[in-house]
This record gives sequence, structure tokens and C-alpha cells, in this order.
Amino acid sequence: MDDDAATPTAEPAATDGNPTDGDPADESTPETDTESADTPTEPGAESEERTESESIPSDVRKYERFTKMDGAQYDRVNEFLRDRTYITAREWAIARLCADFRTETGVEMTKIGENLPRLIPFMTDTYTPQAVNQARSSFEGKVTKAGSTFLYGAMSGFFTAEELDELMYEVTEVAKFLLEVEGVDLAVADELDAEERISSVMREVRAESAELRAEEVECPNCGHSHVPEESS
Repeated sequence: MDDDAATPTAEPAATDGNPTDGDPADESTPETDTESADTPTEPGAESEERTESESIPSDVRKYERFTKMDGAQYDRVNEFLRDRTYITAREWAIARLCADFRTETGVEMTKIGENLPRLIPFMTDTYTPQAVNQARSSFEGKVTKAGSTFLYGAMSGFFTAEELDELMYEVTEVAKFLLEVEGVDLAVADELDAEERISSVMREVRAESAELRAEEVECPNCGHSHVPEESS
């Protein structure tokens, strides 16, 4: 969870009260001058705002993912993910950013951490590169464990072919929803094609696994090969 307290920054607003040049009404209406005097523009305010904006990297300014999450609260997002996945909102956001801000030399963790609140609507604090890397590693670990659990379930024969299809449909719907929230535009035809290809692959996995279970099995720890009957 994004534990650190948010630190909002108030930005000064500049007000333009200059009268139109050459308008006779300005000379005969002292109220106009009074209005301008009441709302002065702080010297250098516009310059400071412009300098701050220019200091933000261009790819950060142009980043448009998660716009559907404007106004979302971290706790609500985290609760949604916890009910459907193993990852937290923090891990989801940073994993997405690590994929988007990857260069030939690696992930731009400093840029991600320093601009986190600008990039992700429900993240309110900046992160150190170490904190970004920690969230990234946590995401990788959870995906690996979840993948191992899922693949074992598919390969073990625990699910029938029909049950496996239903399971794939359910998990695919959650994954697609997260992609759509990130800003990916999924066409209906593309969705159906992807679902069919995934189901086809999983049916092949199940079929190949059935043959594998009937043959010699090599222990991943000791390397000993045995037939399934020997371990019963």
C-alpha cells in the first residue's frame, strides 16, 4: 500500500486584469483600475510554473495510461485487485510503468519513482529507485508463484476440459479488464480471437500433460526418474 502521506502542492494562479488599449471607457471608469489592483499577479509566478513544467520529462507529460482512473482512491483499487489477483495496486502500477519506461540499458526506475504521482492517478507519493525495484521484484515473484499454481492445476488432470475452458474465460476477463483500465483498446474481434487461441493452447497443454503423467517423471530436485506408479 502507498503508506507515505501525500504532500499536496498549491500552485499560484495568475490573473490578467489589463484593460484594452485605446478604450475610452477605461479612462472614465475607475472601478476597472481598482479591480486590477485588487488581483495583482505575483512577480515570477508564471515563470516558476513554466520552469517546473519544463523540468518534467516529455515522455512523462505525454503518458496517457490510467486516465480512466482519475479520481480513484488507492484503497479502492487495492481492494479490487486483492479480491481478484495476488498483486497490490502499488505492484500493478509500477509493473506497468516498468514495462513502459524500459530502455536498452534497463528500466528507468529513478524517473518512475520521481514522477509516480504524475503518472498514476491513485499514487500520491514519490518513490526511491529502491522502492520501485522492490515493488517490481514483488510483482515478478507473485506472477511466478501464481503461474506455477495455475499451470500445475492445468497439467495435473484436476480440471476437466470444460472446467479448464471456464477457468480460462474467467481469468482472461479479469486480465482484459485491467488492460482496458490501463488504456488498451480491445476490439471485440481481437478479444474473441485471443480467447480462442488461449483456449486452444490450454487444451494442448492438458492433452500433452495426460501423456506426460503416463510416462517417466524426473524429480526437479534430485533428478531421479520414476514412473508414477512408483510414487504411489
